[in-house]
Amino acid sequence: MSSYTGNVEVGGAPDVRELPGLTIRKLAVSDMANNAYLLTSTATGEALLVDAAAEPEKLLALVGDDPLRTVVTTHGHWDHHRALPDVVAATGAVTVAHPADAADLPVPVDRPVEHGDTVAVGDQVLEVVHLRGHTPGSIALVWRGPGDAGTHVFTGDSLFPGGVGNTQQDAARFASLIDDVEERLFGTLPDDTWVYPGHGADTTLGAERPNLPEWRARGW
Repeated sequence: MSSYTGNVEVGGAPDVRELPGLTIRKLAVSDMANNAYLLTSTATGEALLVDAAAEPEKLLALVGDDPLRTVVTTHGHWDHHRALPDVVAATGAVTVAHPADAADLPVPVDRPVEHGDTVAVGDQVLEVVHLRGHTPGSIALVWRGPGDAGTHVFTGDSLFPGGVGNTQQDAARFASLIDDVEERLFGTLPDDTWVYPGHGADTTLGAERPNLPEWRARGW
């Protein structure tokens, strides 16, 4: 039985989840308590980093000897890419982001991705889900594990335990985000899908699904 909980603290050790085909390491960094996720293919050893948020020395220590091929930035907010230049310089990793947020990143985006595209980590495949609202180019990454490994989604700041991401009380942005989250995540993925957000604790779609009407009614 896995001991993974997803509960990490800034300055603390990463939490590690060993799944068939993929190892997930979660680390909290920076004064904003950002989550960074290192995904490593168990077959090839190749790695992908979700959000080079801050503290590049800690992120590079997390990577260790794994060949880091790719860094995906979930969205353009500054706290999610402060370490990107240093991590890319040290590893030569390819940068991936949605083109709508590319101009906000501190380095060029080598591979722009759209809704429905895929990103590989070794022999494993992640599906790109565009979630418009927190930022114009926010994306999530979905991994559908083999067998009983389950479905896993890295949501950036678009979905958290207790609600969707901040839309600054902009009604149109909120409507866009809640619609996309409901249709593209809750509408297509099973309840046992594990959610890895950009800050804080993990959750599952099943735990959050009953609250969707409340989120819509409150408007945030």
